[in-house]
Amino acid sequence: MADEKNIKTINPATEEILKTYEWMSDTEMDQAIEECHDAYLKWRLVTPKDRAKIISKIGEKLIAHKEEFAQLMTSEMGKLVEQGKQEMELCAAICEYTAKNGPEALQDKERELPEGGKGLITYSPLGVIYGIQPWNFPCYQAIRYSIANLMAGNGVLLKHAENVTGSALLLEKIYREAGVPENLFKVLLITHDQSDQVIENDLVRGVTLTGSAKAGKTIAKKAGEKLKKTVLELGSNDAYIVLEDADIPKAVETCVNGRVYNNGETCVAAKRFIVTDKVYEEFKKAFVDQMKKVKYGDPTKEDSDIGPMARKDLRDSVHEQVQESVKKGAKILCGGELPDEKGYFYPATVLENLEPGQPAYDDEIFGPVASLIRAKDAEDALRIANSSRFGLGGAIFSKDEEKAKDLAKHYFDTGMVFINSFGLAKPNMPFGGVKDSGYGREHGGFGLHEFVNTKAVMFA
Repeated sequence: MADEKNIKTINPATEEILKTYEWMSDTEMDQAIEECHDAYLKWRLVTPKDRAKIISKIGEKLIAHKEEFAQLMTSEMGKLVEQGKQEMELCAAICEYTAKNGPEALQDKERELPEGGKGLITYSPLGVIYGIQPWNFPCYQAIRYSIANLMAGNGVLLKHAENVTGSALLLEKIYREAGVPENLFKVLLITHDQSDQVIENDLVRGVTLTGSAKAGKTIAKKAGEKLKKTVLELGSNDAYIVLEDADIPKAVETCVNGRVYNNGETCVAAKRFIVTDKVYEEFKKAFVDQMKKVKYGDPTKEDSDIGPMARKDLRDSVHEQVQESVKKGAKILCGGELPDEKGYFYPATVLENLEPGQPAYDDEIFGPVASLIRAKDAEDALRIANSSRFGLGGAIFSKDEEKAKDLAKHYFDTGMVFINSFGLAKPNMPFGGVKDSGYGREHGGFGLHEFVNTKAVMFA
């Protein structure tokens, strides 16, 4: 929660205020940008091999702070403590992969020129990169872009979501403990209007955002007007396709986990479940039975399957989407009612009878709500899946892995596809989407080249 004077973080399970932070003044913000730029001027001259040593140390420090950070994430945005620990382990793995593979990915490349001379391709850092990040993975969202850019030799600014301000500042502390030079990674406690000024600042050379498609269009326009490159990881409405030859028990188990993981507040998560006609009823019965068993409650307790949604307005928005879908013909199979108790909880919910024009069919529902859609066959399932304006991730369930691989490669219009599985980010695989899910790639070495100057040096 934020007002004109300060930021207040609130525990979504108890609705209690955790801490209050003051906004930066414009002067403080401008000074932070200048200090980051000055730090970058020195950091760019550090060899990739020496940068990698600090990146590796960050991974070690993340593990050392795992318990503390997981507890803080839970209190600020409501994820299960155990899932917070998993997030920290993923972040450490990203650091380890980047430290190991980054120097090679950034190595100069030599080429013979057509007329007999020689050429050198070198990857020069751009400068200060500005990241605007959401609350749902408070550590990972910041790690994902900042580690790649620090490895590439850039300076990094972070505007994190207000409700996870404590997590942002803890990450800044961890970076300093790991040996990241002072001011090279800076957290900005700023308003949206101030954020626009950061984008316009001449010392800022690139902008990356994780957020909604609406926010992505706004940021891309503002950055584009200043001819600054952007990387956008936006929302999605991921389709999980269940074919008639699928292992139904495994598909059900995976799909339930894929829908409710992180309280259902994940961009690349199972959201639409498109099931072919021959196995639709079998899948529906088992899926609804399992979703009914998903227990919401105190995210610090081991018997809770999901915690609260991160903010009251987010829960209200999800409920409105459910109600609007029902008004337009959707049917609730389980859940769908607001709990009458303290905390921003929402039950695991399944909807069917879905059609275009309903929020549960067309839009991303960022909470534990599953959209169940019947398809005639595999071809129809892919048609429905690809009809979405989004294209981040998706999945195919089939015992014929070769067929599933062919469908994923040639027909699924998304940036990521899981076969008989659900997953989040992998350090060695590219992460990103197409269409309204954004553009650009992170992880797997691809993020290292997003904000560098690929420079040609030629010799006669």
